[in-house]
Amino acid sequence: METRQQGFNDSEPLREADENMTSDVNLSNSIMTEEEREEIQLELAKLEDEISTLRQVLASKEKQHTDLKHKLGITPLSELRNNLSRGWLDMQSSTAYKRTSETLTSAGQKTTAAFSTLGSAINRKFGDMRNSPSFRTFEEKVENTVTSIKTKVGTPGAGGSFEDVLSSTAKASSQDTPTNNSTDTPERP
Repeated sequence: METRQQGFNDSEPLREADENMTSDVNLSNSIMTEEEREEIQLELAKLEDEISTLRQVLASKEKQHTDLKHKLGITPLSELRNNLSRGWLDMQSSTAYKRTSETLTSAGQKTTAAFSTLGSAINRKFGDMRNSPSFRTFEEKVENTVTSIKTKVGTPGAGGSFEDVLSSTAKASSQDTPTNNSTDTPERP
C-alpha cells in the first residue's frame, strides 16, 4: 500500500480503501451487540418519557404556585418590591457596605471641616484686606468720586452734562493719586 499524507487542502477524493478503513475504525471504537443496542434504545426511550412527565408535573406545580399567589394577592410588582427591599437590606448589612459608608461619612466630615477652615481663612483675609491702608485709600477715593458726582449733577447749572461731570471727576481723581510709591497713606481732605 502506498504511504501518503492527506491534509485539508488535498484535492484527491477518498478511495474505496480509505472509506473501508474509516468505517472499520468507527466500528472498532464502539463494538456492541444488537442486544446491547436495543437495551440502550429502551433506556433512552424511558428517560425521554420521564423527562416529559417531569415537565408536565413542573408545569402543573408552577400553575398551582401562580394560583396560590394570586389568591394571596401577591402580584409580580409586589414581589419585585419585596425582592428589592430584601436585597437592599442584605446589602446594607454587608461588611463592604458598612466599610464604604463609614469611609464616606469620615470623608464628608473631613471635607466639611476643610471647607469651614477655608471659609474662615477667606473671611479673615477679606477682613485684613479691608483694614489695609491701600483698601481704605481706594474706598475714600470712591466715596469722594461718588460725592463729587452727586454734588455736580444735583446742583442746577453747576457742571453741565453728565459726561462733563464724569470727565472732570476723572481728572480730579488722577490729580489726587500720589506719584511716589511711598507706603504712607495720603492725607484726607
